[in-house]
Amino acid sequence: MVYVGQRIRRLEDERFLRGTATFLDDITLPGMLHLVLVRSPYPHARIRAIQQADALRVPGVVHIETGQTLASWLQPLPEPGDLPPDRRFRRYPLAVDRVRFVGDAVAAILAETTAAAVDAAERVSVDYEPLPALTDPEQACQPDAPRLFEDWPDNVAFMWERTHGDIDAAFAQADQVVSLTLRNQRIYAAFMEPRGAAATVDPLTQELTVWASSQVPHTLRGAIAATLGIPEYQVRVILPDIGGAFGSKGGVYPEYVLVAALAWKLRRPIKWVETRSESLLATNHARDQHQRVRAAFRRDGTLLGLDIELLADLGAYNASTTVVRTALLSAGPYRVPAHHVRALGVLTNKTPLGAYRGAGRPEAAYLLERLMDAAAAALDLDPALVRQRNLLRPSDFPYRSPTGAEYDSGDYPRVFQEALERFGYEHARALQREARQRGELLGIGIACYCEFAGPGWETATVRVHPDGSVTVLSGLAPSGQGHWTMLAQVVGDVLHLPLERIRVRTGDTAAIPQGIGTFGSRSTAVGGSAAYLAAQTVRQKAQRIAATLLEASPEDIELVEGGFAVRGTPDRVVSWQAVARAAYRFDGPPGEAEAGLEATQFFIPAGRTVPFGVHLALVRVEPETGEVQLLRYLAVDDCGRVINPLLAEGQLHGAVAQGLGQALYEAIIYSESGQPLTQTFLDYGVPRAAHVPVIDTAHVETPSPVNPLGAKGIGEAGTTAAPPALVNAVLDALRPLGVQHLDMPLTPERVWRAIQAARHRITQPV
Repeated sequence: MVYVGQRIRRLEDERFLRGTATFLDDITLPGMLHLVLVRSPYPHARIRAIQQADALRVPGVVHIETGQTLASWLQPLPEPGDLPPDRRFRRYPLAVDRVRFVGDAVAAILAETTAAAVDAAERVSVDYEPLPALTDPEQACQPDAPRLFEDWPDNVAFMWERTHGDIDAAFAQADQVVSLTLRNQRIYAAFMEPRGAAATVDPLTQELTVWASSQVPHTLRGAIAATLGIPEYQVRVILPDIGGAFGSKGGVYPEYVLVAALAWKLRRPIKWVETRSESLLATNHARDQHQRVRAAFRRDGTLLGLDIELLADLGAYNASTTVVRTALLSAGPYRVPAHHVRALGVLTNKTPLGAYRGAGRPEAAYLLERLMDAAAAALDLDPALVRQRNLLRPSDFPYRSPTGAEYDSGDYPRVFQEALERFGYEHARALQREARQRGELLGIGIACYCEFAGPGWETATVRVHPDGSVTVLSGLAPSGQGHWTMLAQVVGDVLHLPLERIRVRTGDTAAIPQGIGTFGSRSTAVGGSAAYLAAQTVRQKAQRIAATLLEASPEDIELVEGGFAVRGTPDRVVSWQAVARAAYRFDGPPGEAEAGLEATQFFIPAGRTVPFGVHLALVRVEPETGEVQLLRYLAVDDCGRVINPLLAEGQLHGAVAQGLGQALYEAIIYSESGQPLTQTFLDYGVPRAAHVPVIDTAHVETPSPVNPLGAKGIGEAGTTAAPPALVNAVLDALRPLGVQHLDMPLTPERVWRAIQAARHRITQPV
């Protein structure tokens, strides 16, 4: 009975297909109050006064909470661990005396109906004193810039810097120096289900139960307990079905703590679900990175050195270190003899920045892959050749990068060659030359990437019930990836049990006492490995019980379909159910075994995994409209051992679609005064089904040595590789016109304007 490596359909999908899934907004509690937030229309202002009288007169309004009242009985939100020791946010779920971005919450309205709460929120009058707003991170770094926090000496949240080798010597030896200034624009996760939370207090046990659309239930439990000053055992966090998360539902959101705290204070059930416009304002944004890179190359395309400056616009209340992950991976899959990188995180009056599918790794891949194409153009070399010349070799592994990042395993040249052959690269170049002779703008884009994945530890419990069925309890927090299927496959493989006999449970801190959650391409490599090891322990104990029942040595017992047999004697068999019953006998199992048949495993890997891949895109650009048509997309990835190819393909398809969105459509835009100009899906473009072509996928496996499954992770490959592959393809199409640079998103207007400007230059007399 082999499940690992099989294309097994997701076990968790029936309830979604039948419409019986329960999302946050489906939760209804007796006597529930509805919470609506009053949010600031100013990017930066002092709160002089909040008038509530008119709002309190609205029928159905029960309570109004402000930041001032909240701070009198609630502890501040937990501080991020990456701040310098002399800097603190002391942020509460509601702004106390100052707002720092448009959308900062200043008051909470609790009413019997959502309509009454919305009506009351419109009647809350807030007296603001506007303050200067910062929207440019370069400006925010200046010594005379206004401070977001008056007790800080500047607006810098952190700085990270590393140097390896002799940078000056590398540039002195260079035949060609290539410089680029790039922008990774601010974007929004655009998940189907906006954020939400509900909470209630059990009057008998005094347990606070919180339902939240989150990726980290145990982290959220700890934050709620800390702000309320109560033990963690008094807080239970449950994850309902989640309609997408992508990293942006990670961390501790202030609204979730607020819902829990007000339910605790009022002893009434409370629910809050954000609107889409509210989500665009208040859900963490992502990317928003300014990048400057200088690179030294030999004439043959050999890379000698990199000098990189990164500046992250963190928004308000933020110390998100995604830019540090960019810095850690700024050498990527290439050999870099000399390397310097400096990463700066700066506060501005924008929505806080946070993680989003890739979280720093896509920005690194974008920088490097744009650089490789620019170097190829400057040196008059094929972009594939420049990459092949600099890729790490199998003999380099295990590898320590110039930034200190440890790479586990890989055969990058093999993956690259596989991608070129599957794409038909030489043939595609020939077709491109023919198309150019006809005046068509056809482009080919290549992107290599590597990721730093699988952080932290994870826990799993494998419990065999007396009837022989199995429950797997995992600290993972799925939001559509198919984790239940993956865990069942891993455990079913170890125990030789049919998948219908295995149930998986996640996202409940009462059932799973500890866990880390789902993010960072860690679920299979770390969570799956914890389940694998727990299942191995259960299997070993079951074999010992079976040996006693069969009057044989444990070493002679082998697993067969549905039970255990004595090796070489197929007629001496005992079923799984009989072994399980024996483990729970009233007078204890036979032999000297302890009662029960379950195991809990905390697994922490020996290091991070580093998935790698090569993606290629073929595009056509319509010169009269600037529209980009994606004709073909190929992804060849090494994510280690593939547990379920069907799930891996699904992860690639979804992530490539999101990467396509960043490359061609998506951008959060602010005015110079700090007003967000993208507040609905009329303003913020996301790809539709018709925009995404069939995506070809293939895998080359080099198992990871840092976990027993050999898995590396695949969930973020598409968002990491697709933006540079697509941008490189469009710029390749526009190269005959002399267009060398465009920033994302490559909207039809932006591309059309570049074409018009290029034509104007061509027609101008020299």
